[in-house]
Parts: sequence; structure tokens; C-alpha cells
Amino acid sequence: MVAPVPRIAYFGPRGTFTEQAARGFGSDLEPRETIPAALEAARTGEAELACVPVENSVEGAVPATMDALAEGAPLIAVAETVLAVRFSLLVRPGGGPVRTVASHPHALAQVRHWLAANLPDAVAVAATSTAAAAVAVQRGEHDAAVTAPVAAEHYPLEVAATDLADVRDAKTRFLLLRGPGALPEPTGSDRTSVVVTAPDRVGVLSDVLVEFALRGVNLTRIESRPTKGPLGEYRFYIDFDGHVAEPRVGDALAALRRHCPDTRFLGSYPKAVREDVVAENADFVAAAEWVVAIREGRGA
Repeated sequence: MVAPVPRIAYFGPRGTFTEQAARGFGSDLEPRETIPAALEAARTGEAELACVPVENSVEGAVPATMDALAEGAPLIAVAETVLAVRFSLLVRPGGGPVRTVASHPHALAQVRHWLAANLPDAVAVAATSTAAAAVAVQRGEHDAAVTAPVAAEHYPLEVAATDLADVRDAKTRFLLLRGPGALPEPTGSDRTSVVVTAPDRVGVLSDVLVEFALRGVNLTRIESRPTKGPLGEYRFYIDFDGHVAEPRVGDALAALRRHCPDTRFLGSYPKAVREDVVAENADFVAAAEWVVAIREGRGA
């Protein structure tokens, strides 16, 4: 019996980089208008999974994703993918001079120099997404759109230029998420993500960082966002090497929870780009066994 293809809700509309990323995870794709809507589909069961962007190497973290993961019913990341960010310039067939270029503000920021060199007289206009910009061009509202390459498959427009990027190694990372359940097995090249609301006391962030350092756990990202509550109250989003099944990572998470009871686990999942990580777990296993032996009267 063939297993059913899981439905994946993604941050749409059709023709975005998120669709391009979601294609790597499955074929039954359902666009949603916003990031919170895509995540809510996974929470309610409208879709088994959700694919959303989490960070860009040029523009930084995606606030909508960060805020939505910290609130509402928990979701767990089970995979990630990283896409090189290369844009296409789409125009109407037989269109005239390009006087306006529409796109999402992040996309416009990443081709600013190309536009200045190649379309110096064109006015850049912000759109809600790169795909929405393509729709606006199709309707005749603007002359050109900066889009993900996949948009050319969905809209009756011509590719005037492609492979556009001011920063040639720009990349965006996407997460695949679902409701809590069995975690992916450790691969030896994994990432764990958490979001922490730190209590208001002196040195709490230092205490948190020390717990990771003491166990040799490498932090790959730490960012703060306001909780939207009292002024000065922040959440910290932390990514680090390792899987919760590893003793040193589990030990670090337990210590983190002691310092910050309001800690949400966001998943342990394989890295998109495999890196051989030296897992220094032997000492933690030996220490735990020593404590068990003492409790059972077998050691001292």
C-alpha cells in the first residue's frame, strides 16, 4: 500500500521562494496568505506540515516566523532546507519600457545595485510578496517584477533577466514543521532550536550561555525579539549544534529550563548542509552512569 503524500501548507502565494523550498519536501502543496496562516494549518490538521522561511543571510531573521513559533500550540521542526537566493525579472510579453519594478522589500534590497546599473530610471515599488508583484505586472499595474524563478511557471510573463543577486552567496533557510510527535533520529549532523523567555534578573543571559559553553555545545544563532508585553521583556531564539537525544544536549536543555522555566523546544532535525560535528558525549554518559551507580549502592 502506498503511503499518502502529506499535505504541506506553505507561505504563498504560488510562485514564491517558499514554494520552491516546499517542493523539496513533497508535492502536495497548499499556499497560505501569511506565515501564521501556514503554521496554523499544521496546528489544526488542515495540513500535516508547514514550510516557512526562518532567516536570510542578507536581511536576517524573519520576524513573523519567530513570533508565530513562540505563540499558540507548539510546533516541532523536523527538517530544514537552504536555498540560494537568485531572482528573475519578469515582464509582460511585448511590454514597453520598464518604468516601475515591483517586489517584496527584501527582494528589492537584494537587487538594488543591479536595478541601479540596468534600470536606473525605474521606480522600485514595494509589494506584499514577490509573487504578488508578478500578479501586479500581469494586471498592468507595474512594468516588471523581481521574483523567485519558480514564478515564471505560474504567471504568463516573460523572463527579461535571471540569476539576479547583488550578494552572490545570499541564502535563505526554511523550516518544515508539524505538531509534536516522534522526533527525527539523530544523524550526527543535527540542529536543535528553542525559544526562551528569560526572567528579569541580573546575569540570566550569561547563565544561559555558560550552560552551553560548559558542555561544549556550539551556538549557531541567537536573536532576541520583544514579547509584545512589558517594555524590556524579550524572547531569545537559540539554534545550536546537536540533537536532544545526545546526553550533552539533553543536559544543556535541562540546565536551560532550570534558569528559564518558560522555554519552548522547537525541534531537533538534520542540518540542510551536512557538517561532521564532534559529539563529546562520552563524559556525560560516564558521569550519568556514575551517579546511577551511587544511587544504587554500587559505587562511591
